[in-house]
Amino acid sequence: MGAGDVRPARALAALLAVGVAAGCSAPPADAPAPVPAAVVSGSGFYVDPDTAAAGQASRWEAEGRTEDAALIRRISGQPFPLWVTGDAEQVRAQAAEYVGRAAAAGARPLLVAYNIPHRDCGSFSGGGAPDGDYYRSWVAALSLALDGSGATVILEPDAVPHELSGCVDGELRDERYELLGAAIDELTAAGATVYLDAGNPGFISDPDALAGALERSGVDRADGFSLNVANFRTTEENIAFGTAISERLDGARFVVDTSRNGAGAPPEEDIDGAPSFCNPPGRALGAAPTLDAGHPLVDALLWVKRPGESDGACRPGEPEAGQWYPDYALGLAERAAG
Repeated sequence: MGAGDVRPARALAALLAVGVAAGCSAPPADAPAPVPAAVVSGSGFYVDPDTAAAGQASRWEAEGRTEDAALIRRISGQPFPLWVTGDAEQVRAQAAEYVGRAAAAGARPLLVAYNIPHRDCGSFSGGGAPDGDYYRSWVAALSLALDGSGATVILEPDAVPHELSGCVDGELRDERYELLGAAIDELTAAGATVYLDAGNPGFISDPDALAGALERSGVDRADGFSLNVANFRTTEENIAFGTAISERLDGARFVVDTSRNGAGAPPEEDIDGAPSFCNPPGRALGAAPTLDAGHPLVDALLWVKRPGESDGACRPGEPEAGQWYPDYALGLAERAAG
């Protein structure tokens, strides 16, 4: 069965059903108190009210920085995912708690699974599971937490492009093909909608090579692929690139991360001694998350990267990867259209 046959249609139906399902019936009497409706976005995905962005807005409001607080609420008011990594049991508990809050809000949980062995090839977000056996148990724990929740999962940002970049090769590359395919099977069996990450047009730019690596990694058993995670390429670039990949995968569908692509990618390869993909200055928030991307192959525009979290300690004074970076967040919001 090709990637364009059954699963993508199921994925789109599941995404579109989010808004229909939320609030259709009254909760049982012993259900937990519902989260305020404000944490359900227009796209139907869960808006976590307890993020670093939300906390920053509250602090600045209390300090009288009302304009800055309003700008940061451009971030905190949108859905972006829980990134899960690290210890298997900790991830199971964390994901289960998050899924429970989303369910109480009548919203769809959105997560990123990011723990493949040799993650990020030892770069700014290096780490991951110590070996393949641990990764299999980690995915099983995550799947248990997501079972029946209808979650959407972005699977392993950059893992497939790294298969082609040369930093993961030989037996490690072959193992990665198997691990990603097995993760797709485990997560979809739990009812999750899964998009296998395919990088961005500025990383591996050969659609033939990328489509082949996606196939070997099991994309035909996923709901499609994702593009531009944590990158800055324009939506138009990504749709053109994704369409070229899709043509080689029997019409596979895809999603695009628009969290920080409002000003496009910086023209330089290096900025002040660090790679331009790492906290580049002058960037802006992109289009808000939506299930109506205006293109027949695009299931959604999503904020996959959590805007305002650092890409890494790329330059002196910049936080470690994943840490809140308030000045950078403010700049993204200030430069956003509208």
